Amino acid sequence: MAPRHPLRLAAFALAFSALAGTGFAEEPGTTQTDKPQIDRPLGVVELFTSQGCNSCPPADAFFAELAAKDNVVALAYHVNYWDYLGWQDTLSSKDNTDRQYDYMRAFGTRSVYTPQAVINGRSHVNGASRKEVDGALARMEKSGEGMRVSVKVSRTSDRVMIDAGDAGSGPSDAHVVIVYFEPPQTVTIAKGENTGRSMTYWNAVTGIQTAGMWHGKAQRYELPMTEIAKKGGCAVLLQSVGKDGLPGPILGAAFIHKP
Repeated sequence: MAPRHPLRLAAFALAFSALAGTGFAEEPGTTQTDKPQIDRPLGVVELFTSQGCNSCPPADAFFAELAAKDNVVALAYHVNYWDYLGWQDTLSSKDNTDRQYDYMRAFGTRSVYTPQAVINGRSHVNGASRKEVDGALARMEKSGEGMRVSVKVSRTSDRVMIDAGDAGSGPSDAHVVIVYFEPPQTVTIAKGENTGRSMTYWNAVTGIQTAGMWHGKAQRYELPMTEIAKKGGCAVLLQSVGKDGLPGPILGAAFIHKP
């Protein structure tokens, strides 16, 4: 479903305070590694969706399957430009819409649509098409456009450590992006194009923040556990960003599990 009215939205600019460096001392016997942990998942699927879009329920249902997989980092960005159709998406935000428009500019396309699935920050497909999403993930893994850099997450009682691996001869710069999301929740839609539907939404994004820079070499980043614990859930993306500030390929990713 494509929007009927063009939007002019600025790129998101969010900051997040975090310590970065190598050789952090760990408290003996207190460090825990999130389990199960996959250092290099199959890929990252970012679904742009809306409760007010009648084309989105099949994509939301398929996304729930992706969100249940251990080897896929699945994130749902609810956009707000369909609210005028009669139902205000209870999980939408302008920041989510801004991210979709940033991808539009990065891909050189002229419009956005829902349901749109961005795969590994590299290309987009119909988010309701299992064949297209699965095909893009498999194709990128085979071609070397999957998760090339390992990302490991561990924690102590008061902090989360994110260890980004070495890129070897690959890309040398990326942002360490923290994406917060809600736990699964069921919404009954009372108005608009999906009137009467009751949908359970998974991993609905509530915030995007940058925790630091990665320059191609193994690096550790620390986040306070208090910040993680008060969120529904979060993921870390190692994402390259162009000189124009637009999002680029995602090189590594992992979920940060709450204790």
